[in-house]
Formats: sequence, structure tokens, C-alpha cells
Amino acid sequence: MIRAVALAVLLCTVLAFPAGLPAQAATPAAPGGRALQGPAFPFVDLNVRPAANSREVVLSIQLLLLLSVLTLAPSLLILVTAFLRIAIVFDFIKRALSLQQVPPNQIMMGLALFLTLFIMWPTLSTIYNQSFKPFADGQIGLEEMYKKAESPLRVFMYRQMGGSPENIRLFMRMRALPKPNTLADVPTEVLIPAFVLHELTVAFKIGILLFIPFIIIDMVVASILMSMGMIMLPPVMISMPFKLIVFVLVDGWSLITMQLVQSFR
Repeated sequence: MIRAVALAVLLCTVLAFPAGLPAQAATPAAPGGRALQGPAFPFVDLNVRPAANSREVVLSIQLLLLLSVLTLAPSLLILVTAFLRIAIVFDFIKRALSLQQVPPNQIMMGLALFLTLFIMWPTLSTIYNQSFKPFADGQIGLEEMYKKAESPLRVFMYRQMGGSPENIRLFMRMRALPKPNTLADVPTEVLIPAFVLHELTVAFKIGILLFIPFIIIDMVVASILMSMGMIMLPPVMISMPFKLIVFVLVDGWSLITMQLVQSFR
């Protein structure tokens, strides 16, 4: 996963600085003897030939696997970061407020992405300083870079589960693995699904707490409409403005954002 992200960053860096590429073919001269300066466009060449030995076969298979992992990298990063909890809580907010299209999902997911970067920045900085930068300087190899990049993410996931690693025990039992003594004894393929289940549980708990005050408003409005004999009028049409007024008066976005950030250890 980290290898795929590093490759994507490297490709973006190369494409972002076309000035360092080899010079292009000579361009026709403009009237007056001045050469026309066209946009520098990178030349990408992909050669396919039979493998000369088994080492080249292994390298080709690794390249195919790397490209496959690269396509799954966004989903993997969503699952092992704070994005999962934040995105689910924001969706609960829209449903509790009886909102359909406002704000758009793109805005909510964008806000969730930037909050994820804000929360994960210490972990990402540790990965860069301890893994990617030494690898770029030639101080460590690829395998060591992967291990050093994986370790901060594992610590982050385990820290969120705190003192209740029931999900880890669940997956360890399903794999018939021995009881771990330390975090190092927990395999990554066990830690990731345990973390995902924990994040889903926490997000649903927050969603329940968010729904309670707005359900009370819906019940009060529905009772008033029934007492007035206005049975055919949907209560959501009347209760939604009141819920929005309450949400704005208590500065709901700031409160929810602050509580979300503080919910991460």
C-alpha cells in the first residue's frame, strides 16, 4: 500500500516538472529567426519484450501487482485512516437534519478528507521522516522502508481501539492464532479488519447521539400536527426548519468537528 502511494507521488512529481525532461525535437522558427517555444510534453515509452531470465519474470509480476495495488490504494487508505468514522458521522448528520441534497456529498466528502489530513498529519509526518525520506536518500532499502511506513499506521489503528481490543481477539480466534502479548504479535491482516469494525461501531454510537435531539423535535411537531387535525401534512416539512434553526444556534458544525477530532486518541 505504501509502495503504491510512493510510486504515485513519484509519478506526479515527474509529470509536474516537465522542464527537467530531455529536450524535444527542434521546433520551426518563427518569422524573424526566433524559435517557437511549444509546451514541453513528456514522452512515455513502454517496451514489451520476452523475459530474458527468471529475474525479469519476477520483476514483471511485481510491476503488475504494484499496478493492481495502486488501483486499490484509495480504498485501503480510507479504511486505515480517520476518514471512515468522519464520513459516516457526516452522513448521519444529513439524515438527522432530514436533508437530501444540501450540502452536496462532494462537499461533505471533501470536508471529511481535509479533516482526515488534519488528524493524520502527525502520523503522515512520521511516515515521511522515518520511511520515505531515508529511502529517497538511499539510506534504507525498499523492504525496510515498507516496515517503517507500516509501523506508525499500526500504532494509530491500535491506539484508536484503546483498551477494548475485542475485535482483535475475534479475528485472532477465527484464524486460530495464539494470544498476542504485544502489538507486534498482531498481524496486519488482523489489525486492519478489527480497526474497521471498531470505527463502524464508534461512528454508529455517535450517530445515535446525534439523532436523539432531532427525533424529539420530530415527535413534538408530529404531535402538534395531529392535535390540530393536520394529518395529511408531512411532519418533516415543518420540523426541518426548526431542526436547522437549533443546529445553527448551537453552532453545530463547530461542535461536531471539535468532538470528532477529540474522539481520536
